[in-house]
Amino acid sequence: MKNTYPSVGFSFNVEFLGGTLQSAKIGFQSVTGLSVEMQLESLKEGGENRFEYNLPTRKKYSPLVLKRGLTQNTKIIKWCSETMLNFDIQPVNLQITLLNASQKPLMIWDVINAWPKKWSVSDFDAEKSAIAIETLELNYQYFEPKPV
Repeated sequence: MKNTYPSVGFSFNVEFLGGTLQSAKIGFQSVTGLSVEMQLESLKEGGENRFEYNLPTRKKYSPLVLKRGLTQNTKIIKWCSETMLNFDIQPVNLQITLLNASQKPLMIWDVINAWPKKWSVSDFDAEKSAIAIETLELNYQYFEPKPV
């Protein structure tokens, strides 16, 4: 019998599937931006003044934002630096896997042709004992959700 309880969102994996980050499983504290929206084109029909038609045109995907504690992971730093400093854009595929309490996959999202759009580090403040957070914002073509 399948479990019908809602999934928790705190147990997940992010795996890079290509390029210089091949097979890199890097721990992230949060993943946001798995979102798609249909863009619409408005069409007004002559003589019809009560409404206008909204026709779907294409899909728009939100940027994927990955956050984690700053470490010396030279693969990610090199990938971001090559993109930002040299405009050497090397897209990679990602696989985001939501896990259940037994660490078994519940749902998988394949993110296609992702590349760093923005890389930032949280503010440094000597008055706070907070972890330095690295934020990686990725542009990508599309994602495919896959139930397991």
